[in-house]
Amino acid sequence: MTTRDPRATALARFAALFADETRAACLLALLDGRAWTAGELARHAGVAASTLSEHLGRLVAGGLLAEERQGRHRYVRLADARIAQLVEDLAAQVPADPAARPRNLRESNAGSAMARGRTCYDHLAGRLGIAVTDALTARGLLQQETGFALTGAGMEWFVSAGIALDRRGRRPLARACLDWTERRPHLAGVAGAALCRHALETGWCVRIGSERAVKVTAAGERALSDLLGVEAAALR
Repeated sequence: MTTRDPRATALARFAALFADETRAACLLALLDGRAWTAGELARHAGVAASTLSEHLGRLVAGGLLAEERQGRHRYVRLADARIAQLVEDLAAQVPADPAARPRNLRESNAGSAMARGRTCYDHLAGRLGIAVTDALTARGLLQQETGFALTGAGMEWFVSAGIALDRRGRRPLARACLDWTERRPHLAGVAGAALCRHALETGWCVRIGSERAVKVTAAGERALSDLLGVEAAALR
């Protein structure tokens, strides 16, 4: 007679939080790192507000979302970077469907923009994220042999570029995050978040559309070329 692992029930209950298309749509939308209102998420998921409220309640109770209220509005966001990593890692395991086609031009353009460059919670992803990660690695600023880690030269590069690294928390300085469109790892962790924040604050990148897509500006192309040797063609 075997004894069931006592964690099995808890794991099954936790996994069930992801096993619903509406909840999955909410979790993916919240990978933009921002807080959304319940109404915004309901419209995004295409369900009634009452239906969405029930789903949000389960996600909050399960520890996947954090909730805050301002007046009449209820805002939710992913609980933390650990949950964002889990959602992105799960999304990267979904096999691409070669038969899937955009239903219209808007979906086609949105998909292309997301694949070109986007935020993954608080760091850069898509071809943009991969191009930056590859450039850091090629210049000896990031090593990937035994897991992502900034080298001494990499630490100096962030300082010289004016990008502050907050090392006070327990979050790893550099971490690999599997990119769900490129199927390769991009830079996450403290360094990835700092680089993304700097890119948005300085105007190297700007958000486009209503999802997570970002576009590299002319100033961003010049900066990434000067600092990392990234060719403009890789960013378009």
